[in-house]
Amino acid sequence: MSLPSSLSRRNFLALAGLGAVSTLASCASTIDNGPVVSPVQYTGSPRPFRTWFSSYDGEQPDPAVIYASVEDGGFIIPAVPYQQIDPRFYRQRVIDPTGEAPGSVVVNTTQRMLYVTEQGGTAMRYGIGVGREGFAWQGRGVIQWRKKWPRWNPPDEMVARQPELVKYSIANGGMDPGLKNPLGARALYIFEDKQDSLYRLHGNPDWRSIGKAVSSGCVRLLNQDVIDLYDRVPERAPILVTA
Repeated sequence: MSLPSSLSRRNFLALAGLGAVSTLASCASTIDNGPVVSPVQYTGSPRPFRTWFSSYDGEQPDPAVIYASVEDGGFIIPAVPYQQIDPRFYRQRVIDPTGEAPGSVVVNTTQRMLYVTEQGGTAMRYGIGVGREGFAWQGRGVIQWRKKWPRWNPPDEMVARQPELVKYSIANGGMDPGLKNPLGARALYIFEDKQDSLYRLHGNPDWRSIGKAVSSGCVRLLNQDVIDLYDRVPERAPILVTA
């Protein structure tokens, strides 16, 4: 959705009020059974960023290797046709543009990038897709907990709009983990001030969504990338979400 030039994304979110709460609740309830509370609006300012596309001259992961088919948790994840994705959205090491401490996760929703900062001034960068719920919260928090192969529980309002999803409703236990599950191989749950922000990072079976604004969900990564992210980022790691 495009916004009038006189209305910034941050102001729009502030005016959205209950609409934003409803949207975030949708995001939370589509990812397993985390607690649902009212989100806390972020009012601080992130540290200034250098360019989001900082170059790095060292060795890079080989996309043919990192996006190959892989077995995980009893599932065979298909290879990603990475040649059809803009190379800037490949997982790659870059000069850290964020100014955040090593071990931090930084999401820039506008640029469709996620960073994990490292010692020595570098960061691992991942391309992401951002659903409408992914724009509904900004701020600092922690990765409170993580889950491998989460269940998908579509919210009741989604089931009401799409009755064919009733078999996956919360009352019916949700969708089993698997390759067709829209949450993919991993989910990371973000808390702020010990409260659930209702913001999630999760996997994704559709490689076409990477680098794009998509219709639903919070922040989605390729399954191969979210597995790598899960292995790099422990629980209680700090996270900053900014636009």
